[in-house]
Amino acid sequence: MSEKNREGKRTARERLAVEREKQKSRDKRRRALIVGASVVCVLGLAAVIGVVAANAGKDDSESAGPAVAPSGAQGKDGLAIPVGKEGAKSTLTIWEDFRCPACKGFELAYRDTIHQLTDKGQLRVEYHLATIIDGNMGGTGSRKSANAAACAQDAGKFTPYHDVLYDNQPPETDDAFADNDKLIELAGKVDGLDTPAFQECVKNGTHDSWVEKSNKAFLSGGFSGTPTVLLDGKNIYEDRSMTPAKLKQLVRDANK
Repeated sequence: MSEKNREGKRTARERLAVEREKQKSRDKRRRALIVGASVVCVLGLAAVIGVVAANAGKDDSESAGPAVAPSGAQGKDGLAIPVGKEGAKSTLTIWEDFRCPACKGFELAYRDTIHQLTDKGQLRVEYHLATIIDGNMGGTGSRKSANAAACAQDAGKFTPYHDVLYDNQPPETDDAFADNDKLIELAGKVDGLDTPAFQECVKNGTHDSWVEKSNKAFLSGGFSGTPTVLLDGKNIYEDRSMTPAKLKQLVRDANK
C-alpha cells in the first residue's frame, strides 16, 4: 500500500473519530434537555397542586334557604348520618366526599368489615359529607351526590345507596355526579329507592344547604383531607399500620 493511501485512511479514521465525539456531545446535550424539560413539567405540576390545595373546599354553588337535615341526622347541628346500633361501645366518624378517589379506596378496603361490625351491634358509624373535590376540580358533583345520599337517608336507604355511589364513582376529573338523572339512575340499583319522592328530593336539591353546612364544618374542623376516619376520636386513617383486621380487633376489644 502506498504512503498516500495509508495517509488517506488515517485521515478518514480521524474524521470518523471526530464525528463520533461530536455525536456524543449532541446526544449528551439532548439528554440534558429532556431531563430539564421533565423537571419543568414536575415543577409545573407542583404549582398546579399548590393552586388546587389553596382552593380546597370552595364550593361555587349558590344554594340558598335553610339547612334541611335528612331524616334521622344527629350530632352537632344535625350533620351526622348515623348507621348502626345507638348503644354500640365504639363510634367510627367518617368525613368523606363521593367524588374523592381516596374515599373510594377506603370504602372498598374497609366496607365489608364496617358492615359486619355494625350488623353485630359492635360499631356505630357517623357519616359526614364534604364537597372538597368540587372546590379542587370545579363542578357540583360532590354536593349533588351528597344531597342524593341525604335523600336516600330520608327513604331509609342511605347505606346501600352510599355503597352504590362509590361502586360507580366516575374519574375525579369527570363531574358525572352533577347530573341528577345519573344519580336517579343509580338509585335504581337499590330496591325501593327510585320513587317520586326521591326523584323530587334530588332534583330540588332539598338538602343542598345542609350539605354546604356540613362542608363548612369540615373546613373549620382542622382536618387535612378526605377521608378523615376517627375511631372513638382517634384518627386511624393516618395510622399506616391500620388494616381491616386491626380495626375489627380494636372494636372487639372495646366491646369486651
